[in-house]
Amino acid sequence: MKFSYKPDISVIMPTFNRARHLKNAVESVLAQSTNNWELIIVDDGSSDNTSETLDPYIDQFPNIRYLKHKNRKTALSRNAGIQASFGRYITFLDSDDHYLPNHLESRVAILEEFREVALLSGGFLCDESIRVKDCYNPDKLIHIRECVLGGTFFGKRELFFSLEGFRELAYAEDTDLWERASTLFSLRKIEDPKTYVYRRAEDSITLNY
Repeated sequence: MKFSYKPDISVIMPTFNRARHLKNAVESVLAQSTNNWELIIVDDGSSDNTSETLDPYIDQFPNIRYLKHKNRKTALSRNAGIQASFGRYITFLDSDDHYLPNHLESRVAILEEFREVALLSGGFLCDESIRVKDCYNPDKLIHIRECVLGGTFFGKRELFFSLEGFRELAYAEDTDLWERASTLFSLRKIEDPKTYVYRRAEDSITLNY
């Protein structure tokens, strides 16, 4: 039988020892107002019960796939998901975050309205007190809303492949991709709708870098 599954949207979720958060993240994808998606979970060498937590979802839902490799960090895990994806749109979900139910549908609507745009960023809810190190000046703290969050990226497939994905950087690989994309494509930062819920975990790179 020829395999011809072509979802509109590929959701790529890298994870590392976040089993306690996975149910919330996966359930938020299952609750989406559109069902034309695939979820690719890339396990970056977890040593907790990540696999056992995900088994029931993988068994029940053919559009959820699970990949595992040795620890390579977030950028290369996202790239593995991009390489394995089928969707004409590619987006991300960090495993300690979650979507509100209209997240995917709202992003498709924006790209279909503004057809020249190849990549969106933004539209997230978070603790408004979060500040992170400025990737241009690590001695300076800036508000999270001044940054681009890789988890909120939603873009056309050809953009990610033409850029060859994320570069393996110690910090701010999402800012790096955004800047490289801006030289070749039309990008758009959005404030609304705020449908991506960002939660900074205790072992987050933005907290510990």
